[in-house]
Amino acid sequence: MRRSGPVLLPALATLMLATVPLAGSATAREMPTTATTAPAAARKANVVILATGGTIAGAGADASNSATYQAAKVPVDKLIAAVPSLSELANVRGEQVLQIASESFTNAQLVQLGKRISALLKQDDVDGVVVTHGTDTLEETALFLDLVVRSDKPIVVVGSMRPSTAISADGALNLADAVATAASPASKGKGVLVTMNDEIQAGRDVTKRVNIKPSAFFSQWGPLGMVVEGKTYWFRAPVKRHGASSEFDIDTIDTLPEVAIVYGSGNMNPAPYTAAVQAGAKAIVHAGTGNGSVAGYLVDTLKDLRAKGTLIIRSSRVGDGFVLRNAEQPDDQYDWVVAHDLNPQKAKILAAVALTKTSDTKELQRIFWEY
Repeated sequence: MRRSGPVLLPALATLMLATVPLAGSATAREMPTTATTAPAAARKANVVILATGGTIAGAGADASNSATYQAAKVPVDKLIAAVPSLSELANVRGEQVLQIASESFTNAQLVQLGKRISALLKQDDVDGVVVTHGTDTLEETALFLDLVVRSDKPIVVVGSMRPSTAISADGALNLADAVATAASPASKGKGVLVTMNDEIQAGRDVTKRVNIKPSAFFSQWGPLGMVVEGKTYWFRAPVKRHGASSEFDIDTIDTLPEVAIVYGSGNMNPAPYTAAVQAGAKAIVHAGTGNGSVAGYLVDTLKDLRAKGTLIIRSSRVGDGFVLRNAEQPDDQYDWVVAHDLNPQKAKILAAVALTKTSDTKELQRIFWEY
C-alpha cells in the first residue's frame, strides 16, 4: 500500500516556496509594507494586588478541609506565584497591607486601606487595584471603598470560600478573574467590583449569603457581568453615586464615628439600644423585621434616643427588598432615617461615612437615596 504522508508534505512545501516572493524581487518590492506589518501589541495594564488576609490566604491541615482552616497565612508574593497566568493578564505586583481574618477588620484599618488605594490610583503607572480580602466582611469593605475612593480606575475586591490547600479551591481562579477585571478598560467608572464564582458584582450591592459554598455572594439586583477565560462580559452598570462622583473623599477622612446595629426579633429588650449609645454610638441601625419594623414597645425608647441626639436608621434583616419611608413607622414625625435597599451591615458603613460630613437627618436621607 502506498503511503501518502511523505509525498504530500514535500509537495506542500514546494507550493509554499513557489508562492512566497524572494527578498529583493520585484514582487517583494511592490508589496505594501503595511500588508506584512503585525499590529503593535496592546499595552498591558499595571495592576497592584493589595493583600489583607482572609480565606484566600488561608491553609488547612488536609486537602479535605474546605471549611476548617486557618485564615491569613499565605503572604501576597506566594498568592501571586501560585497563579502564573496573572502575568499574561497584566503587569502585577503585590503589597501586604494587612494579614488578618476579615471579621477582625476595624474602622482604622478600613481607613488605612482606603488611603493606600487612593494614593496608588493617583499614580500614572497604576491602572487598577485588586484587594484580596476575607469574605466575612468583604461586602462592607467593598462599599466603603466605593464611597470614599474618588477615582474611576478599577478597584476589585476578591476572596475565596475555600483555602488554597483544599480540593477544588476557588481562590486562584477568583484572583485571576479579579486581575483580568482590574486590567480591563471596560471596568473603568463602574465603581468597586467584586469577582467571585465567575461573576462580577457591584461592591455596593453584593452580600455574602452562604458560608460554605463557592456560590456565596449574591446581589438582589443581579451581577454586572462575568469573567470567562480572562475576558470580561458586561450586562448592566451601576447607577448609584460612587468613585469620582462621590461627595466623600478618603484623603480627608482620618476616623469614622461609631455606629451600632441592633438586630430585630420578637420579644426584644430595649437595653441593647441604650447600651450602644452609652458605649459611644452616634447612630443606631435598627435591623428590623419585614419593612424595618419596630415593635410597639420599643418606639418610645428609640424616640427618646433620637431626642437626645442619637440617629436612628431603619434597615431590615430580610435579605431582599428595601425599606419604605413612612411605612410601618412615621419616619418624618420621629425624625428617623431609612436605609433604602442597604442591609444593616452596609447601612452601618454608609452611616459612618455620611456622619463625617453631616448629622442632619434630611441630608442623611438624601445620602441613603443617592448612594
